[in-house]
Amino acid sequence: MKQCLLLLILPFLLFGACRNNTAGSVDREELFTLEIGLMEDQIALYKLDGNRGIKRTGFTMRDGLFYISDGNSGKIVRYNSYGDLLFMIYNEETNPVPLTLKTNISADEAATRWAFTHPLEEPGWITVDSRRHIFVEDRLPIQQQKIDTETRALHDGIILHFDQDGRFINYLGKDGIGGSPFPRIVGLSSSIRDELSVVCRIPDGWEIYWFSPQGQLLYLVKISANQVPALPDWPNAFAVVDSITSSVDSRRLYIKVDYSRDTFDQSTNTRTGSEPIGSCIWTLNVEDGTYTDSVEIPLYEIIENGRPSNIRVFYSLLGTARSGKTLFYFPVENGYTLIYIDLFTREQRRGSIRFSNEEQIFNDFYLSAEGILCAMLADTFSVKMVWWRTDRFIGEIK
Repeated sequence: MKQCLLLLILPFLLFGACRNNTAGSVDREELFTLEIGLMEDQIALYKLDGNRGIKRTGFTMRDGLFYISDGNSGKIVRYNSYGDLLFMIYNEETNPVPLTLKTNISADEAATRWAFTHPLEEPGWITVDSRRHIFVEDRLPIQQQKIDTETRALHDGIILHFDQDGRFINYLGKDGIGGSPFPRIVGLSSSIRDELSVVCRIPDGWEIYWFSPQGQLLYLVKISANQVPALPDWPNAFAVVDSITSSVDSRRLYIKVDYSRDTFDQSTNTRTGSEPIGSCIWTLNVEDGTYTDSVEIPLYEIIENGRPSNIRVFYSLLGTARSGKTLFYFPVENGYTLIYIDLFTREQRRGSIRFSNEEQIFNDFYLSAEGILCAMLADTFSVKMVWWRTDRFIGEIK
């Protein structure tokens, strides 16, 4: 295992120029709809009294199959793109016995739709590798959680590993198979090598754990919140790490950093607030812990009454597909405005996706390795699974 402690400010990388292209709205495709509830073909997104559940609901898509981790009920389900429930892993203490699935089948027993039990506490982040093995975050019971006295971080998470049929294999801690618990997990992904990365947040920064397909810890990267790369033209700007994501086809991390500066009242020279001045993605080589590149992310200018307002804000990162193809978004009326940037060629394209205000009660997004943007959208009564073929939108760039 190689540990990389990243504490250097690197002001010497230069931003590449971007070609700016504009595209229209990306068409949305409705896939299937699920009801709110506790039955096997429902998602417990809300409590019975109508309030939002306090536990995470996560999902991922691989090869046209959707995997949903329902933290409020303690189950994991797999659907095809037509909405057919294929299998379920569930906590039998918090879920009713499935009515339409065959339970706890043996290894040599044939079944088309089945379910396995597992004592899931609070499944959250989820990813699936090329073997269709499932890796999902889960919480430990309170009595098994630990406080790190040095970092003051609560260590309460593990990664559960299931095979392609939903049978439990083992669990990963920060030391590997059967290891001690992770601090707060804020990201989970698998690469084309079937390597697994776990992004964790601690009080003074981030820890990223990188595992082999066999569960061996290969790399540990530590990033301090107080020492991130500076903007070349603004070395004294206030820097905030907005998000960290892992490359799906290389041992790289993409770190989005937003930069702001203080604003002052000219007559009194008193501080009045702050304003954005720039945003960028820094590429970090996991193997040696060095920053290798950076790409500027334009700021979004708010439009009011059809006119620019001179108010600029940061885009947020939606995800990164293969070959550094990256999507960013900012919420607007009835959807999001998008900007696509190729982190290698610096080409960019703008577009948008649309959905109703009612569907913004809850939404979660996932960008697949192929560049398809999927979403879980909820209103008061149901959960919709949709996607936008942003792979075609991205592929239009020559």
